[in-house]
Amino acid sequence: MPYALRRLLLAPLLALATLCVGTACTAAAGEDTATALDDPAKKEIAMRLVSSAENSSLDWKAQYRYVEDIGDGRGYTAGIVGFCTGCGDLLKVVERYVAARPDGNVLKPFLPALREVKGSESHDGLGSAFVTAWREAADDPAFRKTQDDERDRIYFDPAVAAGKGDGLGALGQFIYYDAYVMHGFRDARGSVGFRTMRQQALKKAESPAKGGDEAAYLNAFLDARVDAMRREPSHSDTSRVETAQRVFLDAGNLDLEPPLKWKVYGDSYRIDAS
Repeated sequence: MPYALRRLLLAPLLALATLCVGTACTAAAGEDTATALDDPAKKEIAMRLVSSAENSSLDWKAQYRYVEDIGDGRGYTAGIVGFCTGCGDLLKVVERYVAARPDGNVLKPFLPALREVKGSESHDGLGSAFVTAWREAADDPAFRKTQDDERDRIYFDPAVAAGKGDGLGALGQFIYYDAYVMHGFRDARGSVGFRTMRQQALKKAESPAKGGDEAAYLNAFLDARVDAMRREPSHSDTSRVETAQRVFLDAGNLDLEPPLKWKVYGDSYRIDAS
């Protein structure tokens, strides 16, 4: 058969083969298109879920100005993820804000007092003047950005990275993030941190990264967290786990896809699909 004719006959077959291979590749890629928690839409869901537990509201952006002593032994709790004076993360927020806005900063005068009360529930040098200054600062875009940046640096980014490392989808990454927000990474006086919870979970189930079942591992992690919460009088209500995160897990919603319905402290919430 002449070469030119052979090329003419083979051309449609080659095109079809290319199309089939491309389609197969597309299909294979489609099998792994689950969106991680750091996707903007998923991150927005995470912020709203945490706000329902921390502030009884889905409007997390209204919480930049939030500040009060909730009686948990950690001094003032404030801002979008409950930074606290006793834990020291609130101090980091103010230090970063002062660095970004050194002149005329209403929170700058409180830096010495914030350093003194770190590790305690004391209000010494703070009081109503500090509360007023925090709320005033919340009108400054630079202060709101500072809260966002510290939330991500201390809690969100490490939690998502840990979740990805353990082979978890968006729900598992959120479960890690919420644990980071409430408990921190390390154990502290009278409380159990994320690191210990994860270690306890791994004793009961393999992570997906090691070939384990994702739902089984997440149930083990939530069990460890519930046990930790029940040891702290201020966190003994476990509804942010049992009637929220566990609900999503039991439904098999490992990708944290809306619509979502849950309860925290007896209040009902929902996020509809867009």
